[in-house]
Amino acid sequence: MGNAVRKQSANLSIRSDLLCRARQQNINLSQTLENSLEQILKARDREEWQKENQKAIDAANLYVECHGLWSDGLRQF
Repeated sequence: MGNAVRKQSANLSIRSDLLCRARQQNINLSQTLENSLEQILKARDREEWQKENQKAIDAANLYVECHGLWSDGLRQF
């Protein structure tokens, strides 16, 4: 089975007009919320990683700017 994640119920509030339209279009609210949350969390994880690693990224970019890449003399294009 492997990656099975347990589902958990959650109470939430949603605008009635949105709920009505979603139901009319047979949109799975649970799946839609999961997908949206996953995207938001991934974006925040990327932002956090970027912040945590910015000094190293800047240092690497500065090194390449000053010294070039180790493969610069090997490129055929």
